[in-house]
Amino acid sequence: MIGSLLLGIVSFFKKDSLPAPEGLRAELSQEPRQLAVQKALLRAEVKGVQYSIQPRYSYDLYGLVVSLHDSDAWWDYAHREWGDHVNVVDFCVVWGENVRGGAYRSLSYWNDQWTCWFKTDSDAAWSAFDSTAISNNHLVTDDPSVARELRKVRIGDQVHFRGYLVDYSAVRNGVATTPRVSSIVRNDSGQGACEVVYVETLEVLASPNRTWHLALKLSLYVLLASLIVWAFLPPKFND
Repeated sequence: MIGSLLLGIVSFFKKDSLPAPEGLRAELSQEPRQLAVQKALLRAEVKGVQYSIQPRYSYDLYGLVVSLHDSDAWWDYAHREWGDHVNVVDFCVVWGENVRGGAYRSLSYWNDQWTCWFKTDSDAAWSAFDSTAISNNHLVTDDPSVARELRKVRIGDQVHFRGYLVDYSAVRNGVATTPRVSSIVRNDSGQGACEVVYVETLEVLASPNRTWHLALKLSLYVLLASLIVWAFLPPKFND
């Protein structure tokens, strides 16, 4: 019981750690690649809601996941109210100069329902960080198999995904709602600065924290089993 508790505490704090720069793949030094395309409007239906999805640019990104958000989280009311079932997850990723110099390790990151936030108390760390080499990506798919793979990604994973920068909207009673519009540059900020990516392929290049996630699950199962066994042990009485 004590061992599983200690393992759980250690793995909880280790599971979202970011790898050292020397552990990163060389491909993460690349800038995202995009190219204007002329593609027909895509029609999709997920959980009974219809969507219109307009590709604008092909998009190819290698990056390190520093924060993420699953739109199925119990506290995410915005996606439920909007009826948005195609924006499966958000990946906040860094690349380029941020990974080459290791500047990403001096900041902290977190996601809310729509936004990736990052901060540091160090002026030197902030000066070294390239704010044009980080992005919050709203990842969109109507393919259940792609959605499952997206939801397996963890903080600290090195990923490569391809698809299209898109604008999309839900269609209700034949009328499209206000569209969500993708950013098409990396040097913007604030509302509207996120990339909206219709994902066709996803590759996890490295997942260094996978062991810690497994250790956390194992420790919780063992702790629960230990508590159950302890609760049902027969009492001992001193003579």
